[in-house]
Amino acid sequence: MAKVELKNVSKIYMGGHKAVDNVSFNIDDKEFVVLVGPSGCGKTTTLRMIAGLEELSDGEIFIDGKPVKNVPPKDRNIAMVFQNYALYPHMTVYENMAFGLKIRKFPKNEIKKMVEETAEILELEKLLNRKPKVLSGGQRQRVALGRAIVRKPKVFLFDEPLSNLDAKLRVQMRAEISKLHRKLGATMIYVTHDQREAMTMGDRIVVMKDGIIRQIDKPLRLYRFPKDQFVAGFIGSPAMNFIKGKMVFENGLPALRASGGFLYRFDERLKEKLSKYINENAALGIRPENIALNGSSEQSYKAEIELIEPLGAESLYYLNLFGDKLIAKAQPLNDDLKYETVGITFPKEKVHLFVNEKAVSLK
Repeated sequence: MAKVELKNVSKIYMGGHKAVDNVSFNIDDKEFVVLVGPSGCGKTTTLRMIAGLEELSDGEIFIDGKPVKNVPPKDRNIAMVFQNYALYPHMTVYENMAFGLKIRKFPKNEIKKMVEETAEILELEKLLNRKPKVLSGGQRQRVALGRAIVRKPKVFLFDEPLSNLDAKLRVQMRAEISKLHRKLGATMIYVTHDQREAMTMGDRIVVMKDGIIRQIDKPLRLYRFPKDQFVAGFIGSPAMNFIKGKMVFENGLPALRASGGFLYRFDERLKEKLSKYINENAALGIRPENIALNGSSEQSYKAEIELIEPLGAESLYYLNLFGDKLIAKAQPLNDDLKYETVGITFPKEKVHLFVNEKAVSLK
């Protein structure tokens, strides 16, 4: 397999639209890296530049230490799995998987061996003589994977390969791809807009917005230590709650004051660190699973319950706190609790602070 390096890569389209803006990062040999972000953030364009399907406007890409800016896609020794499977409907599973090898003039006996070995890995042995139209969505996706695997490329590229599958099958297939990564020891780059896919599959995650990398880190570090408000709100489901206001001094302590009367006071130990942010725009961040319902604290608030979504072991509580809309995720309080008020607290070790959208450490 191979290491992939992007150095100051940009893509500018006609009219001056900058889809990717000075992007630099490395993917180590055998690493699984996920590019994630909202639609239009530049993740697929970045993947297509690695594949050679888009020309670079600036910068350089290296695969296995060699620059590939002027190397055509067929000579980069990469394999790409697309969103729409791109299987030939008139060919059997075997013929679809063997097609790329035939084009490269591999001997028939070698093709047969390579296809059968790959079919065994993906549990496709009994489907080799079938055509795509009689396969399920998950089976078609495995055939598309098989067509990539059989070539034994240096790098695998995945462009939202699970977006056409139903929710249950998506969970199953992302587990299959993760197992496949461990089995093959392959270098894989995966594009998705689904942060849950990114969190469960990637060794590292590259979070992008507007063509710019906002943060690169391991999944749990992104969740625990987001560098800015965008990353904090994008990673995690349901998304992090934000209460926006201004930093003020309240009885000698730094605090965040929001409209409607909300006030959150920070500890005395943070007085020196936070004093430089007084009068700055800020946001208090708290994840739904970290809001304590009916908790006890000197800083507790009364919130109105607007909606309850029971999920079984947990429920989602949609709250109105001084006009701010929050979501809490917790065990069901009781079956009779409906649209009334509930006491909530924010455990201080779980609170995040963002000043002018940049994270401020509260350690």
